[in-house]
Amino acid sequence: MQSEPIQQVDSLLHARWIVPVEPKNQILEDHCLVINKGKIVAIVPQLQATGSFSSNNELHLDNHVLIPGLVNAHGHAAMTMFRGFTDDLELHDWLENHIWPLENRWVSEEFVLHGARLAIAEMIRGGTTCFADMYFFPDATARAAVQANIRVQLAAPVLDFPTAWANNADEYIHKGTVLHDQYRNSELIGTAFGPHAPYTVSDAPLRKIAMLAEELDLPVHMHIHETTQEVSDAIAVTGKRPLQRLHELGLLTPRLLCVHATQLLEEEIHLLAENGCSVVHCPESNMKLASGFCPVQKLLDHGINVALGTDGAASNNDLDMFSEMRSAALLGKAVAADATAVSAATALQMATLNGARALGLGDVIGSLEAGKAADIIAVRLDTLNSAPVYNVISQLVYSTQASQVSHVWVGGRKVLDEGKLTTINIQVLQEQTESWRNRILSNKV
Repeated sequence: MQSEPIQQVDSLLHARWIVPVEPKNQILEDHCLVINKGKIVAIVPQLQATGSFSSNNELHLDNHVLIPGLVNAHGHAAMTMFRGFTDDLELHDWLENHIWPLENRWVSEEFVLHGARLAIAEMIRGGTTCFADMYFFPDATARAAVQANIRVQLAAPVLDFPTAWANNADEYIHKGTVLHDQYRNSELIGTAFGPHAPYTVSDAPLRKIAMLAEELDLPVHMHIHETTQEVSDAIAVTGKRPLQRLHELGLLTPRLLCVHATQLLEEEIHLLAENGCSVVHCPESNMKLASGFCPVQKLLDHGINVALGTDGAASNNDLDMFSEMRSAALLGKAVAADATAVSAATALQMATLNGARALGLGDVIGSLEAGKAADIIAVRLDTLNSAPVYNVISQLVYSTQASQVSHVWVGGRKVLDEGKLTTINIQVLQEQTESWRNRILSNKV
């Protein structure tokens, strides 16, 4: 009987553990992940891999777990340049009296490019391989992402008032459609519409966004029901809660990403479920700004896809998705008053596959499956804080630190190698960051 020929592939990753995320709760021991042409070919026992595949690039990760690259489903990357500048304030004071004046003074294409590079470097080192970004000059963020070889979905911002990027809602929307045309064939860059919030965008542009999102099949990424003040102000001005208004404007569809969602009535949860909307939970930003608590387990019980995001580094103040997973699991239990709520496996799924689904990328990334893109991270579990290892998934969520990420691949390309960035010059990045710090400090708004 003739044996099958050995297949030559790009990479063989032998790992102590592999957690594919799909199926949920599965932990594979002593398996090998096979990569070829940027995609996952197979996940097989190591002995089987040796007899079936051959590669000039073989890596043995004897104390590591391989998991899908983390998906940061909401953030404002360039705001890393404002990290720690103004803290310990409630949301509307922080935003209207501090952040918006700072942005009016400093935001430019150069600012966004350098801020996005800083954010991307931090995210890659922490195992994030895809992020959603809502910020001005998104084409600059796109350039930083392509240079670093990381995936991003750019939610082109839309507001009623002028900023450094556009003068009115129509111009924001037009620039968003141009951005979509520019990157429609990109492997790394996706686009979405990013109306900032119900209180900053009026009815006419929201109707236009709903129409264009359906026509172009693009996600709509929006801060919704973030605080009690947002809801009470909306009722005072429009006589309606924000979600009711958005529903009437045709925005509640499977394309909608509701960011924060800390203030939800039971009927609003049913409304989100019926319309297939996703929620992006940002637990640490919500806690820091005292915005409220997202009822995560209740949303999950209604079948709503709940993803995880860090928000911007000006309100978090890091882009650490491991910390975010832990916070989501712990806070989820406290809010539900149930220790079984938001399990470790659920938190990991929120940070990977659920994020991919929210961005419309569930068939491409978010789990380790044959045919999907090779967006993979290796995490050391031989550190003191992770020992002893009884349940790998529990260790990943409850005790792992971002610094334990040793290797990162995006589309099969290694962007972190033994903790060292391969696509970003750290020295140049640090010099650029220090230069911006000095400029901002010398001329505070």
